[in-house]
Amino acid sequence: MDEIDVPSYFLCPISLQIMRDPVIVSTGITYDRESIERWIFSSKNSTCPVTKQVLPDADLTPNHTVRRLIQAWCTLNASYGVERIPTPKPPIDKTQITKLLNDAKVPQLKMKSLRKLRSIAIESERNKRCMEAAGVIESLASIVNNDNFTAIEEASNDGFEFTRASDEALTILSHLQISGQGLKNLIGKNGEFIESLMRVLQRGSCQSRAYAAMLLKSMFEVADPIQLISLRSEFFTEIVHLLRDQISHQASKAALKLLVELCPWGRNKIKAVEAGAVSVLVELLLDRLEKRACEMMLVALDQLCGCAEGRAELLKHDAGLAVVSKKIIRVSPLASERGVRILSSISKFSATSSVLQEMVQVGVVSKLCLVLQVECSIKTKEKAREILRLHSRVWMNASCIPGHLLSSYPS
Repeated sequence: MDEIDVPSYFLCPISLQIMRDPVIVSTGITYDRESIERWIFSSKNSTCPVTKQVLPDADLTPNHTVRRLIQAWCTLNASYGVERIPTPKPPIDKTQITKLLNDAKVPQLKMKSLRKLRSIAIESERNKRCMEAAGVIESLASIVNNDNFTAIEEASNDGFEFTRASDEALTILSHLQISGQGLKNLIGKNGEFIESLMRVLQRGSCQSRAYAAMLLKSMFEVADPIQLISLRSEFFTEIVHLLRDQISHQASKAALKLLVELCPWGRNKIKAVEAGAVSVLVELLLDRLEKRACEMMLVALDQLCGCAEGRAELLKHDAGLAVVSKKIIRVSPLASERGVRILSSISKFSATSSVLQEMVQVGVVSKLCLVLQVECSIKTKEKAREILRLHSRVWMNASCIPGHLLSSYPS
């Protein structure tokens, strides 16, 4: 195709590729549907790429004339290996979505309709917005709300089918990239959907638990503070269990983000500590982890050590202080900063004589001296210097500190 002179008006102004489904925007410019939808929906742009004029809406009108010209040109150049571009399917509309939602209320058609909805959601960003406007989110949430997990234990066929429907509904919701207002609507006033997701975390399949955690993360990002403060202790128990089980990378990432986002509110950090979060985080940090996971775990531990209960749990774990110290300098500047902050909380508020001795024995003091020698942020160095000065009487002449590091000890 490189040898063929392609007419310029066959090329999409964004991608500079031959248009497969040419459409006209409100400014009169023709684009390929996939490219302009990605520009509008994924990149969150509200202007025409060529004219820079504001697009008052996302209505796209098929340009049948240009499409037929492109198809004719492809046919004429078939001998050069050019394949004819097929006539595109008409985009999904609200009426079609509504019919599928009505079909999903019929037991015999439920799974078939849900699978079709999932395939529609995956196709394009436009489809996702159309589905949300047609009320798909509310309908799918209703399926999850009505799911009866006890039916699984009774091994009834209806129960098994209904649980599969709930799994499918969660899968679609996770693919929809729901708008902020849509997420707020899911939260609702009585928290029914949050309670349903709690049940999924407790008894759902691995895949459903992962999707539930991802949905909760997105929902709490737009939730009101009062909703974050009023979360029950059982919620943190399930999040910690999900983190401990490590069922998938996505599920673990969502669980970590939930801890980080929720702990600053009210008594949430105490609820997380009582759920066993500190012990689980320390155990996970003992393994070799990717950089981002380590950073998020240290951020979570830093928050949990902001309360006496969290510090006590860290010190109770045989590897608590050691693993935090080990991650400093080795992972990233952010991990070093959070690791030093954790040690600062311990040294300021929980520094018994036995704790101070342990900090020498497991290499914490040596690591703090090393922080002063290597390239770290000014904030991290100042925090390390503050810790060393605070307990200089105990640590200054510690035999466990190498001489070349002891020379860095702040006077």
